[in-house]
Amino acid sequence: MGVALVTPFKEDESIDFDALLKLVEYQVRNGTDYVVVLGTTAETPTLTGDEKNEVVRQVVTQIRRRIPVVLGVGGNCTREVVHKLEHDNFQGIDAILSVVPYYNKPSQEGIYQHYRAIVNATPLPVILYNVPGRTGVNMTAQTTLRIAREFERVVAVKEASGNIVQMDDIIKRKPDRFMVISGDDGITFPLIALGAVGVISVIGNALPQEFSRMVRLALSGDYESARVIHSRFAELFELLFVDGNPAGVKSMLHMMGFIENKLRLPLVPTRIPTNEKIRDVLQRLSIKC
Repeated sequence: MGVALVTPFKEDESIDFDALLKLVEYQVRNGTDYVVVLGTTAETPTLTGDEKNEVVRQVVTQIRRRIPVVLGVGGNCTREVVHKLEHDNFQGIDAILSVVPYYNKPSQEGIYQHYRAIVNATPLPVILYNVPGRTGVNMTAQTTLRIAREFERVVAVKEASGNIVQMDDIIKRKPDRFMVISGDDGITFPLIALGAVGVISVIGNALPQEFSRMVRLALSGDYESARVIHSRFAELFELLFVDGNPAGVKSMLHMMGFIENKLRLPLVPTRIPTNEKIRDVLQRLSIKC
């Protein structure tokens, strides 16, 4: 289980680095296998360049190589992404997570050429990230498999298309070294049953011990025990995303005493009814809040 870290903010919207480092330590000590820094859940588009650099620096320093760090490096200008990969400092970073280019809706050939340029710009392992609900374009199974077969340093895909048939097709036809990672907490259990290797999680920010246990049970073939945990969290999976990500998980982390319930515009906190439903579920699950 990887966790896509949130970026905690103070009431004045400055980054709360104390809260961030507390959250990182919570991950390291409670079963998270690796963290993803500056992903979607981090509200990365709202951070300045200096803020991004400082987040990476502090997270890497706090982790001290105890677990791997994956860094989100993506964009819809291939030249800009390549420049970043060629010139930024990646000390302490173990792999790159790079999203399919968004907004400009490239063709499948454009997506392939984009990733080809990325692989040629970095010696680090690369994880593809397919999330058409955000990018406006789906990277097909054929394109994913083409990239996986041609570039050995492309080690995995984070699949968040919601298309189980597509994910199953990739799993069945992929090279042995290539991994499929769930990009949605709610489908992690069934996707592991099909052959995925785990998840880059949102709910893991708040419940790393519990959710990583579900992942490990499923990976070991104990599907019944894993299904029980999956079912316990089913309502939370929906509530955490009903008002957008990371609004739901930030509300949950606030209830648990980790962070302020603060986001940067254009994102806003969960609505009061959603907030109350999350609180009710946490209380039923005997999670302190």
